[in-house]
Amino acid sequence: LERKEFELYLQPQVELASRRVIGAEVLLRWHHPELGMVGPDRFIPIAEESGLILPLGDWVLQQAVGLLQRWDGTLRLAVNLSARQCHGGALLPLLDQLLRESGIDPALLELEITESAAMQDPERSRDLLRELRARGIKVAIDDFGTGYSSLSYLKLFEIDRIKIDRGFVKDIETDPNDAVIVTATIGLAHALGLGVVAEG
Repeated sequence: LERKEFELYLQPQVELASRRVIGAEVLLRWHHPELGMVGPDRFIPIAEESGLILPLGDWVLQQAVGLLQRWDGTLRLAVNLSARQCHGGALLPLLDQLLRESGIDPALLELEITESAAMQDPERSRDLLRELRARGIKVAIDDFGTGYSSLSYLKLFEIDRIKIDRGFVKDIETDPNDAVIVTATIGLAHALGLGVVAEG
């Protein structure tokens, strides 16, 4: 982080009905001087264990808000939160500062939390998600169907969107079971008034 070796990549989010790019998800990559491009699956778990995910996560949020400020309200941006960020206590003051200084519309920022992170401490997660939404920030549950897979948190947590894990999406044209799971998940989400992102 101090050597500025991290970089944000953006994965577009496309609205199927209009085929328009309506936003993007932030992906973090590490340009290591010897190892080359290092994916997050290699360094995020170590950052989580060591606690270094906190300054790294803060940096990602700062960069994301800077992008939204430059885009001037044209696209939304989704950013993953780590479990430590969610339960560490410093997230809300940082977001308040970033929103105040940048002047961006909070609804253009979508924060994603995984099922497993949310269920580590359901009560604190519920309070955090409520505080985020009170600020106008959008909230999504990431990797839906791969964590605790409990439908009870859809009632417990105030969220705006669920993201169907790519493990279910990639074979929907060839695996009838995946097609049924995705169709049912979309139907459930829409009946609850939630948006859906299909990954991959």
